[in-house]
Amino acid sequence: MKRLFPALCLMLLLKTVTAQQLPANFHLTKLKNGLEVLVIEDRTVPLITIEVCVKNGAYTEDSEYNGLSHLYEHMFFKANKDLPSQEAFLNRVNELGIAFNGTTSNERVNYFFTLNKKFLSEGLSFMNSAIRYPLFDEKEMKNENPVVDGEFQRNESNPAFWLFSDFARNMWGDLYSRKNAIGDHHIILTATTQKMQTIQKKYYYPNNSILVIAGDVNHDEAFKKATELFESWQPSDFDPFVKFPIPEFKPLTETKVFITENANARNPFIVMGWHGPDTRHDLPATYAADVFSYILQQQSSKFQQELVESGLAFNANLSYQTCKYTGPITAFVVPRPDKIKEVIEKVEEHVNQWDSDTYFTDEQLETAKNMLAIDDAHGREKTSNFIHTVTFWWASATIDYYTGYVNNLKKVTRQDIQRYVRTYIKGKPHVIGVLSTPQNKSSLEASLKTLKK
Repeated sequence: MKRLFPALCLMLLLKTVTAQQLPANFHLTKLKNGLEVLVIEDRTVPLITIEVCVKNGAYTEDSEYNGLSHLYEHMFFKANKDLPSQEAFLNRVNELGIAFNGTTSNERVNYFFTLNKKFLSEGLSFMNSAIRYPLFDEKEMKNENPVVDGEFQRNESNPAFWLFSDFARNMWGDLYSRKNAIGDHHIILTATTQKMQTIQKKYYYPNNSILVIAGDVNHDEAFKKATELFESWQPSDFDPFVKFPIPEFKPLTETKVFITENANARNPFIVMGWHGPDTRHDLPATYAADVFSYILQQQSSKFQQELVESGLAFNANLSYQTCKYTGPITAFVVPRPDKIKEVIEKVEEHVNQWDSDTYFTDEQLETAKNMLAIDDAHGREKTSNFIHTVTFWWASATIDYYTGYVNNLKKVTRQDIQRYVRTYIKGKPHVIGVLSTPQNKSSLEASLKTLKK
């Protein structure tokens, strides 16, 4: 828990980030069992998307369970009490013309499907059966192993996967599993029905979930049908995050430099990372982080001019992932192969300038805000995709955070960005990783020895 004194300091020193009213086409209610139900009306096409999002994912997993939220996602669209075989399940999918999928990330698992609007009742019933009554048949889990294997193999065929795996281990230490959404292959392959049921009994409750219905739908009708089907879903008599608290990520205490050797690597990659703000303790910094990242990606920025336009690197960017628990700040650079050390030193040189009054112009600041607003508007164009963005923010922040996102971006000042840089980046311990071929590793190790601080 955050101590009272820093919280009061933030309230006094930082501008207030205010809650926003929902957009006109957003309609939100909460059932008696705690299930939030959001309807997003969009009459553009005669389709609806139904999604359930659960606050679950890598951050709930210790090493013994790493990847089982991911496997749970795979098992969601399988046999359940009402459709007791995979054949029955897929027959119903075909009858309703459903296109379905799910994703697992660090702080949420979501399940969604799109179908014709005339099947609203049937679609909600289908989702109700899947979320409440999974069977977790062990034979089906074994049959799913090749699918999970395929995901791992696709990732492992990319040398950058190994770089980012090592990067995460250095960033998060013994809590690595809590940021590893794909999971541990062995843990997934040896999963049991009992472990699946353990996850269900910890997190799969209406008061830890949101149901979203988006598309060509009337919110009053949707609320009525959702209440009829989902209000009998029994809530937990505990808060999952009080009973099973998420451990805080320990701050980095020193700068770490590592090399990932991979025989399939053809070009070097550089990744650098810092522990950034989260949505529980420092909302203003999360907005400043997004704006600053968009400042740096502009071709006119000093960062792009001195790294990419100079020929030192093919690509260079800074990103921040908004999280409820320690969002990572990550610089990713594709350097000239013979200039790896020089590129790292140039990035470090820029880091030391990021909080100066002259590092970026007022025009670049406003352009970054406009770019983010345009990206947000573009993301709203297709409701069946937009719904996933809304549930992401619900899980890692709040719906208010998202609906007020653009307005709060517009309030970001140069001073906000300077505070963000000084609090989380400049002079702070960080992680530096380089992807290398086996042939170049020895010379690279000698070159990078001086980088540790």
